[in-house]
Amino acid sequence: MTTADPIMTRITQGVTDFRTGDPDRARSALLEVWRDIGPAGDPLHRCALAHYVADTCDDPAEALVWDVRALDAADALTDTRLHDYHAGIQVAGFYPSLHLNLADNFRRLGAFPAATRHLDAARECLHTLGDDDYGDTIRRALTEVATAVTTEDTTARPTH
Repeated sequence: MTTADPIMTRITQGVTDFRTGDPDRARSALLEVWRDIGPAGDPLHRCALAHYVADTCDDPAEALVWDVRALDAADALTDTRLHDYHAGIQVAGFYPSLHLNLADNFRRLGAFPAATRHLDAARECLHTLGDDDYGDTIRRALTEVATAVTTEDTTARPTH
């Protein structure tokens, strides 16, 4: 069950715009939300927003900044706050994806040791993922990024 949250609704609309092919509109809308909530806002909002803003960044250094913000916000987020918005999910389930994104950014920047550290952190959290499409997607992407790190390939993945 999801509880109505106007900020999360705005974030979701930005994500929808991005996924339906309007990245400029999405980025603009998401950055407007960031201006409204700020770096000290609700950790749920900051985590979700930063995670999705990073997806709109073609520059891996810029994406890295946003993904670090998402990880920092997750560290401040509690399951209680998360359950206020959506019952049945836990903050721990965010970490595989958050670390995967950081690993991919570091890889694209050629910082392979840092990428490896985040791949290791993501692997340590994989047990939090279910045996479902989302879990399979994260595990598959983790394998792909790990292979790219091993071969020192800095090419952007299609879903960076």
